[in-house]
Amino acid sequence: MKANIHPQYFDDAKVVCACGNSFVTGATVPEIRVEVCSKCHPFFTGEMKFVDTLGRVEKFQKNQAKAKVIRAQIVQKKEEKIKRQRPGSLREMIDLAKKQAAS
Repeated sequence: MKANIHPQYFDDAKVVCACGNSFVTGATVPEIRVEVCSKCHPFFTGEMKFVDTLGRVEKFQKNQAKAKVIRAQIVQKKEEKIKRQRPGSLREMIDLAKKQAAS
């Protein structure tokens, strides 16, 4: 092993979670701060909760709502296009004229 090329290794590096849990591990830095650990992560705890640090859940929900509105507009445009479509035959034209006269 070459000398002076490897970082200093700390056998007793302390990991501190945002929930208050802490444990000791080996690392190249003396202290590590994390947002989620095995004591508070939903996968390990079995609780249904959102782990959201940067507003990603709200952003996703906002995009879903926007997509729903856009989908509704697309469906409406397709329906309008179908209504504006010209009849393909004389029979369709006569049927369309009868429907419009009845309403």
